[in-house]
Amino acid sequence: MGLPVVAIVGRPNVGKSTIFNRLIGERVAIVEDMPGVTRDRLYGKGEWLTHTFHVIDTGGIEFGETDEILTQMRYQAELAIDEATVIIMIADSRTGVTDADMELARMLNRTGKPIVLAVNKADNPEMRADIYDFYSLGLGEPFPISGSHGLGLGDMLEEVVLHFPSEDDEENKDDVIRVSIIGRPNVGKSSLTNAILGEERVIVSDVAGTTRDAIDTPFERDGQSYILVDTAGMRKRGKVYENTEKYSVMRAMRSIEDSDVVLVVLNGEEGIIEQDKKIAGYAHEAGRGVIIVVNKWDVVEKDDKTMQRFTELIREEFKYLDYAPIMYVSAKSKQRVHTILPKVNEVSQAHAMRVPTSVLNDLVTDATIRTPPPSDRGKRLKINYVTQATVKPPTFILFVNDPELMHFSYERYIENKIREAFVFEGTPVRIWTRKKS
Repeated sequence: MGLPVVAIVGRPNVGKSTIFNRLIGERVAIVEDMPGVTRDRLYGKGEWLTHTFHVIDTGGIEFGETDEILTQMRYQAELAIDEATVIIMIADSRTGVTDADMELARMLNRTGKPIVLAVNKADNPEMRADIYDFYSLGLGEPFPISGSHGLGLGDMLEEVVLHFPSEDDEENKDDVIRVSIIGRPNVGKSSLTNAILGEERVIVSDVAGTTRDAIDTPFERDGQSYILVDTAGMRKRGKVYENTEKYSVMRAMRSIEDSDVVLVVLNGEEGIIEQDKKIAGYAHEAGRGVIIVVNKWDVVEKDDKTMQRFTELIREEFKYLDYAPIMYVSAKSKQRVHTILPKVNEVSQAHAMRVPTSVLNDLVTDATIRTPPPSDRGKRLKINYVTQATVKPPTFILFVNDPELMHFSYERYIENKIREAFVFEGTPVRIWTRKKS
C-alpha cells in the first residue's frame, strides 16, 4: 500500500502547526499565537528512522460552535481523521485537561484508529513530570513534548511508527499491476473505472466529486492480475466544504505512490487546464508509468485533424511527459476502452525493465563515439562505466571523471539513446551522474 498517513489533531492553539513543521522539517504551516490560523488541512512528508509517512495538519476542532470557520475547521479535521493511519492528539500542558479535550478524545476513540496522545508545551522537567492528569482522557500514556524546542518528539514518533502496517503485506505485489486513475473532478474517472471493469462498481453521477474514498478493486483479465484504484475522492457528498483542488491532489499523490501505472485522465470536451498539469506532474515526479487518457472523445466535434491538434496541444502542455502514450476513449460509449489494459501491460513491463550491464556499456560507448561529450574550459567529460541501479522507474548511474562536466543536454542525449534501444514507452528514465571512485 501507499505511505502511512499521520493526522495531527487537537483544539485550537495547542501548537499543532509547530509540531507539523518539526515533523516535515520545513516551515509550511503558518505559526501564529492566535487560535484558528490553520483553517485547511496541510500536507507534508515526514521521516523517522527507516519510515516515511504523510503528515496532515488540521484546523483546531471546536465542539458546539456555530461560527462558520470553526465548523469548516471541524469538517476538515474529520476528513483528515478519515484518511489517517495513526492520529496524534495534541493537548496543552499549560491549560491542563479541558472539556474540549475530553470531547475530542471521545470522538477519536470512536474511530477505532490508533491514537498517540502528545502533551505539548512541556518545556521544562517540572512540566514534563506533571502530565498525569492527561491519563483521564483514556488514550493511554501521554507523551510530554515541546514543539518549540523539539523535545520528546523521538519518543512520540517511536510510538507512532509502531502502528504502521508491516512490510509483509508487500509480498504479493510483484505479479499484480496496480493502476490508478487520476485527474481533476468530473473528467470521468469513475465512469472509466466501470468501463474498464465492465460493471458498475463505482457510483457515477454528474456532480463533480461524488466518489468520497479511493476504492481498490482487484480483478483479472487474460491471466493478468490488476488492482484498479479510483482516486476520485474529492469531498463528502452533499457537503461541499473543502478546498477541492488541494484534496484531490493529495488523494492523487497517495494513490500514485502506490501504483505501477497511472492513467492521467483529461476531459476531451473541456481541454486542458492548469490543475490537469499539476496532477500529471505528480505522476512524473513519483517516477510511475504514465498513460494519458483523453476521455469523452465521443462528444467532441471532430474533423480529420482534431486528434492530431489535440495530441500536439498535449505534447506542448505536458512537455515533461513526452514518453507517455496518449489514448482517446469514451467511457460512456466504451469506445477504445478495451485498448487500455494491453497498453497498461506494455508500460508496466517497460517500467520494470532491467538492461544487462554489458549491453548498456556498449550502447553508451557507441553513443559517445558518435557524439563526443562537449568540453568545458579545456576539460572533457569521460564516461567510464554505466550500470542500472533500480527499476520502477529504470534508473541508470553514469560513473564519470567529473560530474560537473555533465551538461543536461548531453544527459538528455544519452537518455534518448537508451530509449531508442530499449523502448521505454510510458516510463520516466532517471539518470544519475557519479564521480568514478
